[in-house]
Amino acid sequence: MNAAIINIILSKRNEIDELWSRELNAFKNETSVMTPHMYNQLNKEFLSLLIHHISQGDISADGTLERFFDKVLRTNMPLEYLTQGLQTFRRIVLEIIIEEDIQKDTAIDIYREVDRWMDPILNSVVQNSSQIWERTVSIQKSALLELSAPLIPVFQHISVMPLIGTIDTERAKLIMENLLEGVIQYRSQVVLIDITGVPVVDTMVAHHIIQAADAVRLLGSTCILVGIRPEIAQTIVSLGIDLSLFPTKSTLQKGMERALEITNQQIVKDK
Repeated sequence: MNAAIINIILSKRNEIDELWSRELNAFKNETSVMTPHMYNQLNKEFLSLLIHHISQGDISADGTLERFFDKVLRTNMPLEYLTQGLQTFRRIVLEIIIEEDIQKDTAIDIYREVDRWMDPILNSVVQNSSQIWERTVSIQKSALLELSAPLIPVFQHISVMPLIGTIDTERAKLIMENLLEGVIQYRSQVVLIDITGVPVVDTMVAHHIIQAADAVRLLGSTCILVGIRPEIAQTIVSLGIDLSLFPTKSTLQKGMERALEITNQQIVKDK
């Protein structure tokens, strides 16, 4: 950055601070849990980093800016706070510089120089935000996957695996793992896979279900597919999918009745 421009910015630090605080206070996110004092402190830290950056050179290499951006986003402040803050700083700095005795023929060069300084910071904000978002989505996805295919023991030697939502390759792998581990853990002789909550059963989904049933059979257990709605049955037939290798029932109740027969159990009502 040009030394003359830096000197102007440093000499006008108080004015920049006042204008900066006024505009960002008007922007304050009402949903933020920050108190006014915390918000003002955050603004001051943000401005100090930018002033230091422009006066001392690029500090982004040591991760200072990235750590600040990460901290801001983790406090549930919107990404707009950072982008608005950077754009506000850019505008205030340009206005103050142009107000000084700057020749008109150098104004464009000043704009370009400030842009060259600001653009990498804006890019860093977007990149950092994207990384945080990707990490968050990945963590949430892993947590959901762990809960999305449980094997639940309901009676002695009888377990149920309710499936809800779309089944993709990654989830099918988890279903297989949970199914086989659960069969051994609960010593299940019969496993009911309930697809009532699966919106679409196509060739890939059916293939994964057949694989799961085959794996259960290799462990010496029986797999019953339940929850086959009329539209699902029609789709299976039209696709030519062969589900004849293991029993199917339209409802969980009917599947449970069959499971009780296979395991020589019955439900007796108390008189």
